[in-house]
Amino acid sequence: MDVNAAEPASKGMTFMNLTGLHHVTAICADAVGNHRFYTQVLGMRMVKRTVNQDDTSAYHLFYGDGCATPGSDITFFQWPVQPAKRGTRSIIRTGLRVTGKATLDWWVQRLDAAGVQHGRIRERNGRLVLDLEDPEGQRLSLVDDGGAGEGEIWERSPVPAEHQIRGLGPLALSVADLKPTDMVLQQLLGLTPAGSFRDTRLADGDVQVYAIGQGGPSAELHVAVEPHKPAGMEGAGAVHHVALRIPTFEAYDAWAQRLATVRYPNSGPVDRYYFRSLYFREPNGILFELATDGPGFDVDEPMATLGEKLALPPFLEPRRESIEKGLKPLDG
Repeated sequence: MDVNAAEPASKGMTFMNLTGLHHVTAICADAVGNHRFYTQVLGMRMVKRTVNQDDTSAYHLFYGDGCATPGSDITFFQWPVQPAKRGTRSIIRTGLRVTGKATLDWWVQRLDAAGVQHGRIRERNGRLVLDLEDPEGQRLSLVDDGGAGEGEIWERSPVPAEHQIRGLGPLALSVADLKPTDMVLQQLLGLTPAGSFRDTRLADGDVQVYAIGQGGPSAELHVAVEPHKPAGMEGAGAVHHVALRIPTFEAYDAWAQRLATVRYPNSGPVDRYYFRSLYFREPNGILFELATDGPGFDVDEPMATLGEKLALPPFLEPRRESIEKGLKPLDG
């Protein structure tokens, strides 16, 4: 394995540049409560109701903006697991973009009314944020994006259009040793260092900022260095992996070849039907995915009714009856 065997993706291979966050996949134990919180409290749209393709006994639920824009999705595997143990070598907080101080003030009132645990509005890396947790301890932040980045309104959301969540914001990781992770982020993936900050409400150590592509609130990783913390353990309330955006199938093929050329251990090409993926772990053990923007979630159901019924990729469709029998209805 030699990440220096090829030039960084940001040099001489512009078409291969990753363009931002694609999705974040987390773990929940209570699919019904999860669905209620993300659609009714946070007002996000369920853009795909499907199953884990490697474990069809588990839901895979996708929540996003009004048009299922790549980069707007927080997704969940539903497994009957114990609560996660927090620590380093893990993804520790997921940003969700909103716009404006007035919107954050509105969310304080909404979260109070819903009995949701949250912090106060404060600044982090030059942006206003409001930290909160979902009912299973998933750590989230509403981040003022200043109107930057994509985001489509969901007309049937219980949240007014001007206050809706627009997509993913900066994602925070914790590692015990920055050097090997930094090498993967810069040399293998072509991310760009974009300063650092310190925030004891986020992490104990210094936090390094990496821009994905052009950077900005929808295209940043914040990497905290916490060598004295124990490693986190997956469970309900933990993040399973983060996916970064590949804009085209041509670039996807080039990324598959790049990982093979530098002999970096990875899954090889995986067709998830709604997008194509490549999976690998960075040296501190955090699972990354590279995922294409297309074909998209409307490849098998109309955009107007996304997420209203269980959707299965063609290779799972013959097993629909048995799969449905093993799933608990989400809507009561």
